[in-house]
Amino acid sequence: MLDAILSPGWDSRFYSFDSRWSPTEEMASMRDGCGNEYSIVFSSAGAYARGFDHESPMSPYRDNPLAPWPGLVDSVPAVFRSCVEEPAFSEPDGTPRATVCFWREQSDVAWRSGDVEVPAEGREDADGADWLFDVLVDGRPEAYQQFAEEYYEITVDLVAVRHVYALRQLSQSIVSSLNPDVNLDDLAEDIAQIGYAVTDTDVVLD
Repeated sequence: MLDAILSPGWDSRFYSFDSRWSPTEEMASMRDGCGNEYSIVFSSAGAYARGFDHESPMSPYRDNPLAPWPGLVDSVPAVFRSCVEEPAFSEPDGTPRATVCFWREQSDVAWRSGDVEVPAEGREDADGADWLFDVLVDGRPEAYQQFAEEYYEITVDLVAVRHVYALRQLSQSIVSSLNPDVNLDDLAEDIAQIGYAVTDTDVVLD
């Protein structure tokens, strides 16, 4: 929701959320405009995540023909196989566009991943997992504020970010504190797609 406010044009948006990805799934996603991206699909089965770092030595482009890194998706449970095969997350030939992959079924007590040997030489964070998911894993409003100020090159109101991180209702005053050029009406489609709660009552930040 924060990215929708700061970047009303979807084409230049970094983070997105689609509560209507499919009749039974929701999806969080990231794309940085340089070929790096991630997708996290939420369903009654649990959650499936994949990330793609285009400079990773584990990229499917390291081979010709393309091939996923050994072990990356081999053990993905059947309930998530449709995500592995999803065209939106794959190359035209069907190869998964991923350098990192992990999942968690409803009955799991921890996240799981395939039996993957990550290259020890060449670079740190070889699969890109650390930096691709850094803001999400950090979980603090301050982390998002730092990201947004660097990426969008603007000053971002931390109190407003905290308001949205707490999933409090969105109002025009909150929107204006983040982006004075955007109205709630301008965000109607994004709000519906994200599934965020809105109020007509003015909200005072404190």
